[in-house]
Amino acid sequence: MENSEKTEVVLLACGSFNPITNMHLRLFELAKDYMNGTGKYRVIKGIISPVGDAYKKKGLISAHHRLIMAELATKNSNWVEVDTWESLQKEWVETAKVLRHHQEKLEASACDDQQNSPVLGRPGRKRKWAEQRQDCSQRKSPEQTKTKGVPKVKLLCGADFLESFGVPNLWKSEDITKIVGEYGLICVTRAGNDAQKFIYESDVLWKHQNNIHLVNEWITNDISSTKIRQALRRGQSIHYLVPDLVREYIEKHNLYNSESEERNVGVILAPLQRNIAEANTEEIL
Repeated sequence: MENSEKTEVVLLACGSFNPITNMHLRLFELAKDYMNGTGKYRVIKGIISPVGDAYKKKGLISAHHRLIMAELATKNSNWVEVDTWESLQKEWVETAKVLRHHQEKLEASACDDQQNSPVLGRPGRKRKWAEQRQDCSQRKSPEQTKTKGVPKVKLLCGADFLESFGVPNLWKSEDITKIVGEYGLICVTRAGNDAQKFIYESDVLWKHQNNIHLVNEWITNDISSTKIRQALRRGQSIHYLVPDLVREYIEKHNLYNSESEERNVGVILAPLQRNIAEANTEEIL
């Protein structure tokens, strides 16, 4: 299949990145190889979107530092970039809305590209462009996208993220449907993982299973942000577990210690607060 016939894909990874690790970067490479290998897709960009401080996760340091570390980690990448929009919001933003934000940016960019096209200089083209521009602004979801050549945003995650869909009150059922139904999920999982079983046991995930891509990680890697923070609290080396520039930044600013791990202790996670409150309101009504 020629490149022009393949669906262009943008990989979006949402999360704390507290701190970003080599494994986070590896997820992008694994997903890109898999999607390109299907012959149906062509990955053109990866986006790292750190969650904002309002998420209130235990041990979550400021978005300012997490953004800088992500920028340092992707400094030498020619296709993975860091986006600040989510992390700069005053309130926590649902993942489905983050996906929508990036899909709409791609659609707006495609419309702008059409507007700047030399073809518009021909008689009658401006009116046609105005109609196309209005059509662009009225789209609500990826399924309604009609602009030719607009890349599709898909959520990139690990198996633990997928399984978090089963945690009570952590996700709205309609958001799960939007994520897997309208956008799609690329989940990097280890051999022997129960991700497929988890999909089978969920009616929503099973219904949209064709839009969920499971990528096997054959060269296993157990690096996690939690283990990185633990090593730092104990004064142990994290060399080769995170990019060198990230390690140097962490050490320079002494970002992770026993004190930082106590941040947000006793505070209910933002999605749990919001979803439980909304559920209680619905019961009253």
